[in-house]
Amino acid sequence: MSDEKKLSEVEHIKSKSNLLRGTLEESLADEITGAIAADDTQLIKFHGSYQQHHRDLESERKRQKLEPLYSFMIRIRVPGGVLSTAQWLRLDELAEQYGSGTLKITTRQAIQLHGILKKDLKTTIQGFNQVLMDSFAGCGDVNRNVMCNPNPAQSRIHAQAHEDAAIISAHLTPKTNAYHEIWLKSQDGIEENINVLASDIQDEDEPIYGKTYLPRKFKIAIAIPPYNDTDIFSNDIGLIAIEKNGALIGYNIAAGGGLGMTFGMPETYPRLASMLGFVPRQNMLKAVESIVTIQRDWGNRENRKLSRMKYTIDRVGLEVFKEELEKRMDFALQPVAPYLFTRSGDVYGWSQNVDGTHNVLLFIEGGRVKDSDSYLLKTALRKIAEVHDGDFLVTGNQNLMIRSISEKNKLIIQLLLEHYKVLPELNKTGLRLNSIACVALPTCSLAFAEAERYLPNLIDKIDSILHENGLEKEEILIRMTGCPNACGRPYLGEIAFVGKAPGYYNMYLGAAFNGERLNKLYKEMLNEEAILNELRPIITRYAQERFRGERFGDFVIRKGYVKTTTHGLNFHA
Repeated sequence: MSDEKKLSEVEHIKSKSNLLRGTLEESLADEITGAIAADDTQLIKFHGSYQQHHRDLESERKRQKLEPLYSFMIRIRVPGGVLSTAQWLRLDELAEQYGSGTLKITTRQAIQLHGILKKDLKTTIQGFNQVLMDSFAGCGDVNRNVMCNPNPAQSRIHAQAHEDAAIISAHLTPKTNAYHEIWLKSQDGIEENINVLASDIQDEDEPIYGKTYLPRKFKIAIAIPPYNDTDIFSNDIGLIAIEKNGALIGYNIAAGGGLGMTFGMPETYPRLASMLGFVPRQNMLKAVESIVTIQRDWGNRENRKLSRMKYTIDRVGLEVFKEELEKRMDFALQPVAPYLFTRSGDVYGWSQNVDGTHNVLLFIEGGRVKDSDSYLLKTALRKIAEVHDGDFLVTGNQNLMIRSISEKNKLIIQLLLEHYKVLPELNKTGLRLNSIACVALPTCSLAFAEAERYLPNLIDKIDSILHENGLEKEEILIRMTGCPNACGRPYLGEIAFVGKAPGYYNMYLGAAFNGERLNKLYKEMLNEEAILNELRPIITRYAQERFRGERFGDFVIRKGYVKTTTHGLNFHA
């Protein structure tokens, strides 16, 4: 009984939820409020949604004695990032009809709809379910969307890696029928046009997760060297594809990555995954499941701030963790196979697949697909989806590839991209093209400061410094988040800003361009003027004193602006 009392409140909510049902149906039926019951705000995350409110309007609504303007974000899973034109058009339609009118490409290759009112939640979910998409396990204490940036049409190996991402995603999707019962039924029973994959009703014993699921969220990513474009070391499990003679023979497995921390709690820290060893492809799924079950059984369920697998590994030790993994797998890990990562950012522009079709990778600033008075991006992508005979791929860097374009359609799509001024976006500075920002204000309840709405303006000013020094084409990773929870992977930015208060940011420097080294705190509580004053002399020295080919993150360490972060426990040193 004493152990039960130690459990966090969320553990109690999960335990009594009847496998994620809770009182969600009653909450949805309550027309008095735009919110749902407090316990249900935790459970709805497992269904891929967060309750939010518009913080820009908070004071005015209080003055009018109104409750906050509640709405919901829905995160649609896209394992491996590939979606059809029909799926894109449906999400575009749903965003216009029920949401904020925009789509947000996330840093996990998912797509978020914002501004959905409670009364429209079920209709919206049924809407994308009809084109074989779901939001189940988009959030919550389970495995999230499985990342795999590589274009599956690029080669046989890339296609196999994408197959594995889908296999992992399906295997680790919870077995409860709660999602189907709550969202996909009408009063008359099951809807006719149900996603046949999501509605495969099955036994509910949750053999992998158990009734309380995992202690915290869990993330998995696959990368194919030399591109670390999913930042695999920031994941609980990172899989590095290893090829031999043109075939995917297996994966190097890294475990224990995670970037979130809490200000004022030095016992929390970002950590990059530790390399465990190599497993043949046929053993990969067993290895992944075994790691998940270790975290299920050994993870901290008392303090959610210390519940990610990175803390489990540091608490028990990597060798003990590996021994337990081999015991559960019933086979030994092999030595790590040689590999080399050269970059973590996307490579923009046109490319060609082995089958002769074409792709074009586009820059989507902040991952926000929208129309403005001067830039009709959302309209352009809708027009393209209406004629495109291939599909789309959303990347882990918030960008979009129009994929597998036929020869007969290439000129049509190129003309559309030029007409709507989408291709000229690729002429931006190397800094802007390597930028990532989380949503932050006005909808995220955790944000202390702006991110997505502010970073483009800050980059305008940093760009001026780059132009002065002839560095406008130099690729530099820059990232901004509104809080230290790290949804935009800030601790892997060569330059990064983490919101501390409205208009003030902690500045971090020194991550590796290939995603294999964390950055470190350089200065705290900087406003825009202070940020520019700090960056100007550093950028000027970089232009004048760098070695040939030296990356910005390496330069600031060599010149002593920050020390090297060697591992998670060293981050605050």
